[in-house]
Amino acid sequence: MGECTVSYAVTSKPDLSAVSLTIFTSDRFADHLNPPGHPERVERAEVMQVVTTEWRRRGGAVREPRAATEEQLKRIHHPDYVSLIRETAGRAVALDPDTYTSPESYEVACLAAGAACQAVDHVLDGPKGTRAFALVRPPGHHAERGRAMGFCLFNNVAIAAAHARSRGLKRVAVVDYDVHHGNATQWSFYEDPSVLFVSSHQFPFYPGTGAADQIGEGAGRGFTANLPLEAGATDADHELVYQRVTVPIVRQFQPELILLSAGFDAHARDPLGGQRVSTEQFGRLTGLVTRLADEVCGGRVVAVTEGGYDLQALAASLNVAIAILDGRTSLADLAEPQGATPRGDATLKAVRPQLAAYWKI
Repeated sequence: MGECTVSYAVTSKPDLSAVSLTIFTSDRFADHLNPPGHPERVERAEVMQVVTTEWRRRGGAVREPRAATEEQLKRIHHPDYVSLIRETAGRAVALDPDTYTSPESYEVACLAAGAACQAVDHVLDGPKGTRAFALVRPPGHHAERGRAMGFCLFNNVAIAAAHARSRGLKRVAVVDYDVHHGNATQWSFYEDPSVLFVSSHQFPFYPGTGAADQIGEGAGRGFTANLPLEAGATDADHELVYQRVTVPIVRQFQPELILLSAGFDAHARDPLGGQRVSTEQFGRLTGLVTRLADEVCGGRVVAVTEGGYDLQALAASLNVAIAILDGRTSLADLAEPQGATPRGDATLKAVRPQLAAYWKI
């Protein structure tokens, strides 16, 4: 590939009066049920419903999504796997020790993937500044081509990226700030230079992937950028790696659309993760992504929910992300975190040698 030579020029501050956010969600996301005590519980859907009700009360646009088509699903998943998940309809099935279906789960998972694709259509067909947020469950970024895992049935964001490519886009970026590495999103595009995947995540941690030296293969080499952060990483650690790696790489890639895997389980309150990210920092990370979209692709950004298992933290993080996406809050409204960044520094030390031949970071 060689070193990228795209300009770093930053455009002027976007006109937030032109920003328009639409939420894609459904009450049906409460119909996917897991066994008692499972972290990916129905109350997560209820939080999304409350957040959506408040958004609608303020006059925000909400759309009921359509189910993904088989063609959309099969761009990412093997036909036999799609058939396997379809055959769980009407039944409760354990697909692995963490991942289950209930009688409605197949339809709900199709609706989640469809919401992500419909959000892409909405943004691509809308004027400059059109944004979308798909509030969905089950999450998706662990669902591999032929395997359900990590609470995920279909890979919503990967399906959305493939759908965007089918619409004629030549370059799509996916940024994932879930505490768990998006293994399946990575593998979906590991040899594909048309989709840039950037992931910050706790490492070592489930699912075991996402080391700094996983940067893609073949024509896709350099188009996967993993930012593995040790447990205990703070707001300042996350800010550092986004400012020093994510922002410059995405700028240089010049995507025509940015997709955000918005998982909130790196929150300090989350029971599954071991990171110390605050609600406000999720606002900053979302803001860095939206600012990039404003700079390089006419504001085209679609966020899709992933994890987040403390209900209070989930609600607060969704609200701050929505406030950023609809322009009510900007990066300037959220103070840049201060303090030592030993974990962030360690990540930069690991990442720079892997990516220096491909990007200016």
